[in-house]
Amino acid sequence: MRLLALNKPFGTICQFSPHETRTSLADFVKVPDVYPAGRLDSDSEGLLLLTDDGGLQARIAEPRHKLVKRYWAQVEGAVDEAALNALARGVDLGDYVTRPCRADYVEPPETLWPRNPPIRVRAAIPATWIELSITEGKNRQVRRMTAAVGHPTLRLVRVGIGALDILSLGLQPGDSIELPSRAPWDGMR
Repeated sequence: MRLLALNKPFGTICQFSPHETRTSLADFVKVPDVYPAGRLDSDSEGLLLLTDDGGLQARIAEPRHKLVKRYWAQVEGAVDEAALNALARGVDLGDYVTRPCRADYVEPPETLWPRNPPIRVRAAIPATWIELSITEGKNRQVRRMTAAVGHPTLRLVRVGIGALDILSLGLQPGDSIELPSRAPWDGMR
């Protein structure tokens, strides 16, 4: 079994097939026969796990296993406690209500890499960083959640899956490392 951690760069699509206008996983991962365990949309960046083990892939990606994924979202506006509480309770997105999650303010460390290209800066509107720890991971879920409480996401970084943290791995965008097949952090077996 092989398990890799990749810091997926902004703008990269979560597939190995070539794309006309975007980079793909094949531009960064040269290990054959591994596939993403879950996805990150092209506008999101950060921790992506890849494996050749279908059972492990399902354990990481499927919401029924309730593996926590942590995201740092830089959102538009000054987020108040009411918005954090609404996120934590679960948000009605129209087609479904999100599960309760953990929502907190966060101050990213200086070691967080700059996004390329940078987010748009609007001098008259502040930005706030929040951390959401969710167990679902539906299509564009975090972005939809923050927008539903009045704070559109400007930048989204997945910083953790289970007990694994991208910053502790020291990976810069596009970097990957192979993890031990029986990693003590995973809690996934």
